[in-house]
Amino acid sequence: MLFAAVITGLSVGGVKLYNRFFTGTGESTAVTEKLKAIEIPDWIDEQIIYVHNTARTGTPLDDVKNIVIHYVGNPGTSAQNNRDYYNKPSTEVSSHFLVGLDGEIIQCVPLWEKSAASNWRNNDTISIEVCHPDESGKFSDVTYESVIKLTAWLVNNLGLDETDVIRHYDITEKLCPLYYVEHEDAWNQLIKDVGEKSDEDFD
Repeated sequence: MLFAAVITGLSVGGVKLYNRFFTGTGESTAVTEKLKAIEIPDWIDEQIIYVHNTARTGTPLDDVKNIVIHYVGNPGTSAQNNRDYYNKPSTEVSSHFLVGLDGEIIQCVPLWEKSAASNWRNNDTISIEVCHPDESGKFSDVTYESVIKLTAWLVNNLGLDETDVIRHYDITEKLCPLYYVEHEDAWNQLIKDVGEKSDEDFD
């Protein structure tokens, strides 16, 4: 079955179909089925990377307990730049979502699969990597708005609340997302904004 799926994935038309439905084990769990049932809105650009050994293994999530915010750490790079980097055979990292400099949102890994972003918490978290214009790591206003929208949408659909949104720093003490580690007030405001946005309806 794995071999057949890989062959299908070689065709341009088949890549998205394969990537969208393959869980990597052939097994369906309650968590997988719940996450598969979530409809991705059209304001998210689905560009699922292909399955390989590290960045996307196809391994299903065990659960979803937190949403983890990261920053890309490479100032001025776009969401598309980072997505294409994830898709390279040698790349060892990935995230479920990327938010770009112009507020664009790209999905790179299916919701029900592990990404390679949050260390030992990859098995029960959804990861969001965020682009930033300069070394400070602060998100631009338009990027920030999209981070809030995406995170609030995830909170609503995953049965979480804003207190379940954490930083990479909260897992490993890595300074990520840098600005929101160095400025605790900005992080607290982000969490507050997610909570307020999660009360709204999403188109």
